[in-house]
Amino acid sequence: MARRPLKIAYLSDFPAQDRNLYSGGNARMHDALRAHAGEVTVLPIDWGLAEPLRRTILALPDALSLRLRWRAQMALAPVISRRIASALRKDRYDVLFGAYAFQSLLGLRLPYPMTVAYTSDATHSIYRRSEIGQAHPGVIPGGRLLDDWVERSEAEVFRRADLLLWPSQWLMDASAARYDIPAGKAQMVPWGANIAPPPPPAPRPISRSGPLHLLVVGRNWWAKGGRVAQEVMCLLRARGIDARLTVIGCLPPPQSRGPHIEIHPQLDKSVPEQAALFQQLYARSHFVVMPSFESYGFAFCEASAHGVPSLCLRIGGVPVRDGINGYAMPPGCGAEAFVTRILECIDNPERYATLSRSSREEYETRLNWDAWGQAVGALLEAHVAQRSEVRSPATAPDAPRRVSAAH
Repeated sequence: MARRPLKIAYLSDFPAQDRNLYSGGNARMHDALRAHAGEVTVLPIDWGLAEPLRRTILALPDALSLRLRWRAQMALAPVISRRIASALRKDRYDVLFGAYAFQSLLGLRLPYPMTVAYTSDATHSIYRRSEIGQAHPGVIPGGRLLDDWVERSEAEVFRRADLLLWPSQWLMDASAARYDIPAGKAQMVPWGANIAPPPPPAPRPISRSGPLHLLVVGRNWWAKGGRVAQEVMCLLRARGIDARLTVIGCLPPPQSRGPHIEIHPQLDKSVPEQAALFQQLYARSHFVVMPSFESYGFAFCEASAHGVPSLCLRIGGVPVRDGINGYAMPPGCGAEAFVTRILECIDNPERYATLSRSSREEYETRLNWDAWGQAVGALLEAHVAQRSEVRSPATAPDAPRRVSAAH
């Protein structure tokens, strides 16, 4: 007999349907759960009695609001968690699924037993101590004084969750070491490309005599490694190769603009004409060159979807596997290392064609949201079934359960 669909309560700190937030990842997770895991109900994101404070913080400049908001939510967990518990009592859910915002689970006392799952591409404590965090200095004065409190809260939430669904091996390993997470609780399920599936890519000729298109995608020229990508282009041109750089999503500084750089400061993928141009720019590119400092990188998934190999640094949880959908260089590598990889492919076109095909295969098998939704749906269903089988009087339906202690 077929199982009934799971009833899933979806919890985040911003609207799940907004495709402009979290680079679209929040909305893609919500949609993938609906398509492959069960019935999804989005829980309220307001702070209950503390809602006026949330609105005040959201009105601040983005750099300050981003950092102040989640810390304030942690401090007000005893108040905010009551709002979430009240929403959960309006129905009976099998799963509480938390995305990105661990603080939304802090202090929450479940009104009845359910499977608690959580996903994010990083945690504050791991990010802060990594090469990524070291490259991005703090904005709030004295913010580091709260780090021990934040880490204790993270550890409590993660230990009390049933499933931790990390998108990268980097985060799997780092979280196991930092939070003492039991084996089996954490699972690696890669995230996908935040675009509609593009058609299979056509073969791209590559040679020393033809144009070579490099691509940078992101909102921050410096954080995405734009300066290094420009240097790669210049070094290739010095070797007689007609290298050109396309930039999507940001405006490089004046000194980084020139006749061989094509700039599209913003492309809205919800507008058909701009979405078509976005796809065309990817389709003509030979490499995404982004020596960036980030915990994941949806642009690498999008590159794979178009059969474009990615060249990046082995920093954080970049979804790039060497020789499959590109190459991740050791930290500290400069432009010459990227040029060497590119020249190897230029001088061996069949090798490049193979890399392009395997990049697309990586998207079709791993780096898409249907694959994520199917894998997560199976994990959730298995845990819910297991919990039902072992339920005891001590976990009777009306017995409340605390997800984490408020601090």
